[in-house]
Amino acid sequence: MLENSSPHVYQTRSPINHYKSSNLCKFIFIFQRETINKRDYKNGFECRPSTSTQFHSSVISSCIDFPYHIFHCGSASFSLNTDKEALLSFKSQIGQNPQSLSFSWDRNTSPCNWTGVTCDTRIGRVASINLSGHVLTGSISPSIGNLSFLTSLQLQNNQLRGLIPKEITNLFRLRALNLSSNSLEGSLPSNLSKLIELEVLDLTSNMITGLVPNQLGDLKNLTILNLGKNHLHGPVPPSLSNISSLTVLSLGTNSLSGPIPNELGRLQRLQVLDLTINNLTGKIPPSIYNISSLESLALASNNLWGQFPNNIGDILPKLLVFNMCFNKFTGEIPASLYNLTKIKVIRAAFNHLEGTITSGLGNLPFLEMYNIGFNLVRGLDQDLDSFIKSLSNSSQLDFLGFNGNLLEGVIPVSIGNLSKHLSTLLMGGNRFSGKIPESIGYLTGLSLLNISDNLLTGEIPQKIGKLKDLQELELARNQLTGRIPDSFGDLGALNKISLAQNRLEGVIPPSFGNFKNMLYMDLSSNMLNGSIPNGVLNLPSLSAVLNLSSNLFSGPIPQDISRLESLVSLDLSSNNFSGHIPSSIKDCQSLEKLNMAGNNLGGPIPDALAELKGLEFLDLSSNQLSGVIPPKLQDLQALKFLNISFNNLEGWVPTRGVFEDRSKAYMEGNPKLCIHACRRKTRKHSKLLKVSIITCVVGLIAICVLSFLIWKRKEKNNGVMEVIDPKLKGLIDVSGAQLLAKLDCLKKTIEVGLACTAYAAGERMNMRDVLRLLKEAKSMLIKGN
Repeated sequence: MLENSSPHVYQTRSPINHYKSSNLCKFIFIFQRETINKRDYKNGFECRPSTSTQFHSSVISSCIDFPYHIFHCGSASFSLNTDKEALLSFKSQIGQNPQSLSFSWDRNTSPCNWTGVTCDTRIGRVASINLSGHVLTGSISPSIGNLSFLTSLQLQNNQLRGLIPKEITNLFRLRALNLSSNSLEGSLPSNLSKLIELEVLDLTSNMITGLVPNQLGDLKNLTILNLGKNHLHGPVPPSLSNISSLTVLSLGTNSLSGPIPNELGRLQRLQVLDLTINNLTGKIPPSIYNISSLESLALASNNLWGQFPNNIGDILPKLLVFNMCFNKFTGEIPASLYNLTKIKVIRAAFNHLEGTITSGLGNLPFLEMYNIGFNLVRGLDQDLDSFIKSLSNSSQLDFLGFNGNLLEGVIPVSIGNLSKHLSTLLMGGNRFSGKIPESIGYLTGLSLLNISDNLLTGEIPQKIGKLKDLQELELARNQLTGRIPDSFGDLGALNKISLAQNRLEGVIPPSFGNFKNMLYMDLSSNMLNGSIPNGVLNLPSLSAVLNLSSNLFSGPIPQDISRLESLVSLDLSSNNFSGHIPSSIKDCQSLEKLNMAGNNLGGPIPDALAELKGLEFLDLSSNQLSGVIPPKLQDLQALKFLNISFNNLEGWVPTRGVFEDRSKAYMEGNPKLCIHACRRKTRKHSKLLKVSIITCVVGLIAICVLSFLIWKRKEKNNGVMEVIDPKLKGLIDVSGAQLLAKLDCLKKTIEVGLACTAYAAGERMNMRDVLRLLKEAKSMLIKGN
């Protein structure tokens, strides 16, 4: 049941069974079988007079008094032609019909021969449609509701859009409805409860919104209800507990909220309960643990809390899947859970679970996944060794995670005895010390190995190179020493390697050029030296990250950097690279982050950087770059951060783009750079200059007036009684208020001059503020007159 929880193929049951609710029809069928002549299957049943006089009148009256389409007593108006027209209408709303429909669905042929259509041969009517995986687009036609004998509708794994037509609820004989894995929208039809014969309802992986209808609880025959991976919200309806036949209830990956209804404990036939990835809160109702038929209990990624019952393994004896990740559960993982000898999955990561790591996993031969990562589980050397040894009997183990806990001590040699099927081993984020055991090289099935964020010392074992299927290797943030093993070049499947923040030294092995699938390489914060090997620059697959920062690399940055055409992030900061920034960097058209800060790079900033249209982060600080800032950098619309500080740049600073916001562009430490005062003499700036000069002249006139007034007072006693130059008379004012206004004008002018001649470029006033203050000074002078 677990592996086929959403079946795609359903058997067709005889339609005659759908009429057992009518006693009269049952009576006719049993006692008047000889009155029904199956003369023409394609035209349905034909009602004929009985040769038996005993029942002749009853049959005739029943055929007259009740509609033929209810009792199969004739189908003149509900023939196969009706089904054909409904199907052709359905086809008309399918965009870009696939070949299977274009050539097969022909009006001149019987729909019983069309692709994906199955008829019930006893009545000659369309009983099943299965067009799963036919790449159908468009919408579902409301005409689908005219297929009155349809028992199974399977349109999963297509690209259908739009609403689920409300007419679909007219298919009262429908037993299986599967529209999963499409792009259907809107809310669920309110009258789905009319489909009283429905046994399977699978609408998973769509974009359905709204509430889960309470009326679904009226579908008494439902065995599988799958509404997962949609956008449903609101509570889990307690009315679902009325569906006593339910075996699968899957509402995961929605936005449901509130507590888990206690009433769900009444579903005593339930085998799968999936409420993962919602916003459910509170404790797990005790009644849930009373569903002894449960095989899968998946409540991960909610806000549930509380402790698990100690006897969970006894009261849920059939449990195969236990998934409680990403919640707030406390206490310990019950030991009784390890008594379930058929259990396959135990997932309790990202909670607040405590206790000592168990050694009681020795009797779980079918265990495939065990993940208790990111909890508060403790354990020392001996505890860890016992834990690992107890798992040696789990020959099917594929995933083992105990990262992010409080485990400490040496990683036991016995780890090499784990299942050869083990593909994922997560041990990072603990307090492991000592060396990485050579025996880890015996786990030849590994595709992901993470031992990062520990206290490991010593050299990296050469035998890791035997893990031919390894795709991700993470040994970052330890205290590993020595050289990177040459055997790493044998890891041909590797797509991610992180050795950052260790004490590794030497050069990058030339064998790194063998990483034909490499996407992500982080060797930062070590003591690696030499140059960037050509092999690394010849990795066309390297598309995510190349981080060589905080090492001792030297020499020029190779022109071959241009071969990393797909790379998104390049970090070469805090090394000893010298020479010029290669103009070939322009060929790295996928770059979004470029960091070359903290090197000895010289020469100008190349114009080629302006061709990296997707660049969002550029840091060239703390180098010896010279020349002017390329004006084209201001045209990089995606650029959100620029740091060119502490270089030898000079000249004008561009004014548009990232340069408009001082919080996004850092340029300090360039003494010759005109950050505020120096601007190109554009037409706009020339106009500003003219205004400034005029205003300053007015200010000088004010100074002259002031000087004249002082002279006049001094000369008053010598008999100068009138103004010699009449033109100055209009500017002479000896009133106190007007004199103060002219002094304020003079003060404002001097302040502007001082602000424009500050030593530090960052302290100089920009031209907008200069113009504003000079306008104020001019206004003061005019008012003073």
